Amino acid sequence: MGKNNGFNYSRGLKYKLRIAVSLMSVLPLLVCLYLVSNYVLPQAGIKMDVAFSVIISIFISVIGFIVIKEIFDRVLMVSNDAKLIAAGDITRRISLEKEDEVGELGEALNQLTQRIRLNMDELKNYGEKTTEINLEIQRRVLVLSSLLQISSLISQGAKLEDILKVVVEKSRLLANSEVAFLLYREDKEDSFSMKIVDGANSQRLMGIQIGESGVFNKSIKSNKPLIIDKHNILPAHLIEEFDGKFGLRNALALPIYLRGRVTGILAIGNNKEDFLYNKDDMELLDIFAKQTAIAVENDILVHRVEKLEIKDALTGLYNESYIRNRLQEEIKRAIVYQRPCSFVLMDVDNFKNFHDNFGLLQAESALKKIANLIKDSASEVDRVARFGDNCFAMVLPEKNKRQSQDIAEDIRRKIEFSFGEDSDVNKRLTVSGGVSENPLDGIETGELISKAKDYLELAKKKGKNRILATDKN
Repeated sequence: MGKNNGFNYSRGLKYKLRIAVSLMSVLPLLVCLYLVSNYVLPQAGIKMDVAFSVIISIFISVIGFIVIKEIFDRVLMVSNDAKLIAAGDITRRISLEKEDEVGELGEALNQLTQRIRLNMDELKNYGEKTTEINLEIQRRVLVLSSLLQISSLISQGAKLEDILKVVVEKSRLLANSEVAFLLYREDKEDSFSMKIVDGANSQRLMGIQIGESGVFNKSIKSNKPLIIDKHNILPAHLIEEFDGKFGLRNALALPIYLRGRVTGILAIGNNKEDFLYNKDDMELLDIFAKQTAIAVENDILVHRVEKLEIKDALTGLYNESYIRNRLQEEIKRAIVYQRPCSFVLMDVDNFKNFHDNFGLLQAESALKKIANLIKDSASEVDRVARFGDNCFAMVLPEKNKRQSQDIAEDIRRKIEFSFGEDSDVNKRLTVSGGVSENPLDGIETGELISKAKDYLELAKKKGKNRILATDKN
């Protein structure tokens, strides 16, 4: 077969077109020349050989038209298939019947379509991978946000209970968990009690108590995670125990280690079949467990500091912890020397309404003013303390109930007068109080405080703005 520049001209489209043109143009021209030379010039009539020549030329011309029609039909078929492919039907394949330029064009289109299909498959795979990556990024961002939220609560000195609730709530977002919970062990206790749970129908877990033996025994002793999934199956008796208590098929639990002792167990779980925890799940839950340990440690330190402090930050008076200890000391001294010792408890009337109406700043300012009035009325041996949000206490050594009631009454009048000059009636604060004495009302700190509270509540019931030292009218 003769070839030129990679094209097969023996059977190619160009070759066929040349034949068609020759058949349709050259032969009719020869016939015309023949007729002119033999009959037009001699001016003779038509003969049989002339008719035969005309028939032959017509036949050859028809063959040329058929060849051209076949070529253009194939070109039209390829063109229609190409249009359908361009419209999006990349599954279509052009059928190839002959090896010529049209066939090569169809083969090229088929190869191009195959590449497009491969590229579409790759794009689909990339799209799925991108979706998975985006979901993973969103999950990690959510976890990071949760960790920052917990850290912020710890740094702000939020209540331990609030911090632990957030820890458990955020832990449930890990590993497709249906439930998360925190088992906690208080100081000097041997067993763990369910402290916080989160998840649908999770309240059934409240009230659970476990010891160090059993399901969590190995985890507690080794300070390593407990994993229950399709690759980590517990012995039959432990599965029965775990399912009976928690009703979970899969679980991941981490001990919270603090000061050489496991103080809690943070766990997540679900009931999915053929579930498997991965390394990321363990690492993230470990971070939450460590933050829990930090929160617990911080709470312990805060309480220790509070016990060491003796002054109230707002008023500058002694705090409740100090005044209780001081009262106990004065009671002991009074008993030894057989001298009186009194305790006074005063509460600001309608202070909540004052706070709600005028805001925190004015409320604090009022408390400072009342604290100063009480402090100025105390002697050098007396001790004055802030005993609550809007409650004040006085320990009065060497004074009996009558003397202490007179002092408290004098303070009440000063407060009433000081706030009574305000044009706004709602700002005219007063106080009510109760007075107890050792040994008439008790010989223990708790007894004197409780009795003073009883008299205070009675003063409130009788109309407020008064001091009572007895339950008699």
